[in-house]
Amino acid sequence: MSKFITRSAVLSDLDTLLEFEQGIIAFERPFDPTLKEDPISYYDLGELIKSDDAEVVVIEHEGQLVASGYAQIKKGKPYLDHELYSYLGFMYTDASFRGQGLNKKVVEALKDWSKSKGISEIRLTVYDDNAGAIRAYEKVGFKAHIVEMRIVNLK
Repeated sequence: MSKFITRSAVLSDLDTLLEFEQGIIAFERPFDPTLKEDPISYYDLGELIKSDDAEVVVIEHEGQLVASGYAQIKKGKPYLDHELYSYLGFMYTDASFRGQGLNKKVVEALKDWSKSKGISEIRLTVYDDNAGAIRAYEKVGFKAHIVEMRIVNLK
């Protein structure tokens, strides 16, 4: 069995991470009719990599990046029981490596980083119709919490 290495992303990973981001956007586009036409970008990955309030994690296999995710510390609403929380995003696994527990490895690394920063709450968002992602997040301990709803084309 080949070894997977989990590590913090560095700026020299950026080209591959930008490809991952476009893979995420392409995958999510059918779930979200509100996305603008390409080209779009979700993240400022360079800033996330450099930030003390964020951690970008990658998984490397034989010198190739195959998975990613980030945690970013955000302020909780003043009425919540936590002042800060980690928000997870940029969860990506290369198609040829899916089903091997890499999402779990990324989430565990981000949980460890969050704990090291004194954070006890982790949140993420996922499209309601993305059953595969929901199952993957439930496997690592996430539970559905809030459903965001919308009305469009008000006239």
